[in-house]
Amino acid sequence: MANEAVLVYETHQPIQMTVTNATGIEKGALLTLSDPMTAALVTTSTSAFAGIAASEKIVSDGNTKLGVYRGGVFKVTASGAVTVGRSVVFENGNTVMNAGATSVFFAGTALETAADGETFLMELNPRHTLLA
Repeated sequence: MANEAVLVYETHQPIQMTVTNATGIEKGALLTLSDPMTAALVTTSTSAFAGIAASEKIVSDGNTKLGVYRGGVFKVTASGAVTVGRSVVFENGNTVMNAGATSVFFAGTALETAADGETFLMELNPRHTLLA
C-alpha cells in the first residue's frame, strides 16, 4: 500500500473487529466500520471510519478477526494541504485531507502541517460530525 498509516506512538491497544475471510488487509490499512463491529477497507469518506489495521490479514487464511487501532499517533500522507490542529478525513482508501463536507466521518486531528504528498503526524480519534 502506497500511503499506509504507520504507528508512531501507541496510546491505545487495538481492539478485535470482524473481517471477511476472503479479503486481504495490509498492516496500516484504513478501515470502515459496519454493524456489527465489522471492519473493511476504506473506499470513501462517507463511510463510518473504524480505524487502522494493527496487523496484516492474509486472504482466505481462515481468520475473521483483526486488531484495529482506534487511538494512537500515526504517520500518514497528505492529499492536498493539511493544517495543524484541523480534523482529518480519509478518502479513496489511503489518502488524507482536511475535512470540508457537511457530514463527515473524521479520522483524527493533524498534529503537523503538510503539503500534498508529504507525511505528517495525526492523532487517531474516529468520530462522526454533522456540520450543517
